[in-house]
Amino acid sequence: MNFTQKCYDIFERSVLDYHIDDDVDAKTRQPYAPESIEGVLYAKNRIDAVQWHLEDIIRDPEIDPVEALALKRRIDASNQERTDMVEELDSYFRNKYADVKVLPDATINTESPAWALDRLSILALKIYHMQQEANRADADEAHRNRCAAKLNVLLEQRSDLIEAIECLLQDIEAGRKYMKVYRQMKMYNDADTNPVLYGAK
Repeated sequence: MNFTQKCYDIFERSVLDYHIDDDVDAKTRQPYAPESIEGVLYAKNRIDAVQWHLEDIIRDPEIDPVEALALKRRIDASNQERTDMVEELDSYFRNKYADVKVLPDATINTESPAWALDRLSILALKIYHMQQEANRADADEAHRNRCAAKLNVLLEQRSDLIEAIECLLQDIEAGRKYMKVYRQMKMYNDADTNPVLYGAK
């Protein structure tokens, strides 16, 4: 099994574990050593799974505005935590490939390995929830068929994305590609760069 497939399997396990309780406030079931790469990947997807469901909750047309604001703040904090964790994963890859001799004609990729894995983590959630819709007993056949067709596309995308990420990692390891990580530098969470926040000082 290649590294990227292993990553997907960890994401999938996290998604299934989340749905044991199906509760955004439930305690995380971390089956790996938290400091291991497996533990970081699992925790990364757990953040994604919780945020997925927070996004569902906040779209309730009957939601209390005060509760909605609290949820928006929680989603913002979750986004920052997700970004920090992706950057932690990129540090792992930079350390792993630090001694690779980069070839003279090496090229840079449009995204780092960790941000590609971020897409794979979200894809695991999409596949799980589309599968649920494709099998939903209280939905009509037309709905189930539409969702089954979408699920097939997502499964094809999973295969392609796993292959593409694995190729990227192999290219980095061989020096054909090189990593250059740009930190996200989100401005809206920073009291020094968000005018609403620094204007309130």
